[in-house]
Amino acid sequence: MTDGGWMDGDPVGSDGDPARRDGDPALSDGDPVLRRTLMAAGLPVTGRFVAKAGWVSRAWVGDEYVVRVNNGQFRDAYRHEAAVVELLAGTDVPHARHIAHGNSPDGAWYVSERLPGRTLYDAWPAADPSTRRAMIESLGTALRALHRIPAPPALLPPWLAAALSDEPADKPWPAFHPPVVSATLQQVEAARRLPSHDSRLLADVADWIQDRLGLFAADEPVLVHGDLHGSNVIVDQGRVTGLIDFAEALAQPADVELDTILRWCARAREYPPTPDGQGLDETTLADLPGWLHNAYPELFDREHLRERLNFYDMYVELALYAHHPHPNIRKAAHHHITHLLTGHNHLDGLAW
Repeated sequence: MTDGGWMDGDPVGSDGDPARRDGDPALSDGDPVLRRTLMAAGLPVTGRFVAKAGWVSRAWVGDEYVVRVNNGQFRDAYRHEAAVVELLAGTDVPHARHIAHGNSPDGAWYVSERLPGRTLYDAWPAADPSTRRAMIESLGTALRALHRIPAPPALLPPWLAAALSDEPADKPWPAFHPPVVSATLQQVEAARRLPSHDSRLLADVADWIQDRLGLFAADEPVLVHGDLHGSNVIVDQGRVTGLIDFAEALAQPADVELDTILRWCARAREYPPTPDGQGLDETTLADLPGWLHNAYPELFDREHLRERLNFYDMYVELALYAHHPHPNIRKAAHHHITHLLTGHNHLDGLAW
């Protein structure tokens, strides 16, 4: 979902304090939505906050707290995030402590603690190779800890559960990611409802999926973040201080986590922190998969890993083909699906 990466573009120092630039910080009483949200959370309406744009939310970054207000597209996303963060309490998973959440006429809101540092997306360009490697090794440690957290087998974001049901009004296209292995054939049926669907292609895809479902038969679902890329990781002084935005967290095989991570590495320009932003240069991420593999080899230690990753990719491309509102995106997804059936996709250029 990419909730806006609270600190994307935020000019912070190594201690995590916002850099003060004329016109940037605003008193909390300067924005009525921020003021009302702080009051609803029972927090003082004082201090300075930097307003940040996002894909589906507005955010304000303060010295102690981060305040987010959702546009309402994703049902109960913050309630789900709060429940997941509660599972992380007392564990080794670096994360932002939940302060409060709720609903108001301004929209759903969520307040968390401010973590030291900045997003991995922001820190990456200026970091030297040794610092980059240290950050990814720290990310591997954080992910290992996350995947050890017991998770209810049916854990699923409410908006994603609705999107996979027969509730057409609750089917925004992004709600079909992250991958849900058991729902992959549902995506084929959804695509078949398109007036101009490619019936021969979808028949081949259905057979392709059926042939590979057995790869997941013995899996034990774990808690996965579901949307892990540069804007959802906070780093400081070469280490991860927190994983953020757990609105897509769910119980799935651990290597589902690699779907977004490796897609980000291969197609980083498609992952800007805001709709009008710019993604990273993919060439600067070439070593990331190998560093992550060295730090967390168990994540990659799956029989038929490439086929499993291709399966996750098929889920995503089917969802785009079936549900994306823009014809050009659906056309691109059709092309990617055709390419996947021959065993090729964005993973071809990655090495780990």
